Amino acid sequence: MKVVLPVHHFPPDYSSGAELYTLRLARWLIQHGHEAEVVCIRAIDRGRPDQLEAVHDVYEGVPVWRLSFDLMHAPQREVWTYDNPLLGEWFDQYLQHHRPDVVHFQAGYLLGIAPLRVAHQHKLPTMLTLHDYWFICPRHNLLRSDGTLCDPIPADPMGCAWCRFAERDGVRKVNLYSGGLLEYAMRSVGLERQRELYADRRRRLAAAIRWADVVISLSKFLARRVRDTLGEGAWEIKVSRCGLDLSRFAHLKRNSSPKVRIGYIGQIAPHKGVHLLCEAFRRLRNEDVELHIYGNLGAFPDYADRLRQLGEGDSRIRFHGFCSSKEVPQVLANFDVSVVPSVWFENSPAVILESLAAGTPVITSNIGGMAELVQDGVDGLHFAAGSADSLAHQLQRLLDEPDLLAQLQRGAAASPTPRSIDDEMNELLAVYERAIRSRATCHVV
Repeated sequence: MKVVLPVHHFPPDYSSGAELYTLRLARWLIQHGHEAEVVCIRAIDRGRPDQLEAVHDVYEGVPVWRLSFDLMHAPQREVWTYDNPLLGEWFDQYLQHHRPDVVHFQAGYLLGIAPLRVAHQHKLPTMLTLHDYWFICPRHNLLRSDGTLCDPIPADPMGCAWCRFAERDGVRKVNLYSGGLLEYAMRSVGLERQRELYADRRRRLAAAIRWADVVISLSKFLARRVRDTLGEGAWEIKVSRCGLDLSRFAHLKRNSSPKVRIGYIGQIAPHKGVHLLCEAFRRLRNEDVELHIYGNLGAFPDYADRLRQLGEGDSRIRFHGFCSSKEVPQVLANFDVSVVPSVWFENSPAVILESLAAGTPVITSNIGGMAELVQDGVDGLHFAAGSADSLAHQLQRLLDEPDLLAQLQRGAAASPTPRSIDDEMNELLAVYERAIRSRATCHVV
């Protein structure tokens, strides 16, 4: 089977959830005798606004097309962020030449809907896996520009227009000082053009998502939000959980320690809520506890400085820097509990699955796909998202309730949540094959 995997970014330049998911998918397909090729966006500030540059290379055995263009100076920059004709033209030629059996899109960010439209026009079996909220949120994460959760999603696109306008420096401060008059004025007359833009975006994306033969979500929460926002119709979203290479977790040795080791592995960024973890930890009334934080402190320097300030004077808090994927299983096994304190509706954090695979319970925010993956009181604990007080309470319970930690560790060791990558991929192959047969039947008719 010949599969093309378009995704917004790809390693080695970017290594977040969707990128690593795509790499894992491509590797598995190649290792099992299929052809797989990735198409990704390399840069949006390079070259000319009317021309796309394509460079082909191979990353860890996976063929990759890396596309670059100058979106910053595009004639319709705002529209091109979600419907870029340059990408449509390139994909049209690419699909004519390669004729894959399946085109499996990952999310929609940077790619936009033009490649999806072209695959649909070529009548190719087309899959779309949702990794974030790009199809329903211009900011991709359902976080408003003031850091609060976008819940409910505004029915009027003016809400999106104001949210994006309020990202600008000083806007929220001026609005506060004006008693909300700035927001009232902008919503009344100042943002009508932007409102129409986001209304157009919502209309086009609602149509585009229906071009896919199968839409896949890694969580029930994301599937519900997309369906509720874009409307019912002759389409469905299949929920399919991520799988792991469980052999990486087969022979781990948990090192004993007289102290309770609380840990975090992941991106060091504001939406990940690491500051909440530091604030909550500092409130613990015990010296027999440690906090170990693993992650690249260089991506958001100001935020990293904030975390270091939170850790000052507390020798129990330790920053370890970047942790490679090879090191992750053993690092997780050395934690007594793993914390995922994200302040946004995470879809399917790999670190939760990896923690449970390592037999390490998880304390996580009680929202989004995070809450779906952790059974409160069984293999981990939930806390009120965004609340350092609630998180501190759950952490303190580990110290005050003698049997709780051991109970949660037994639950994590027995958790059925992390399934194997072979199980996931065999399910996905069956989806591919059904779509191919369905398309063939349509052509015969």
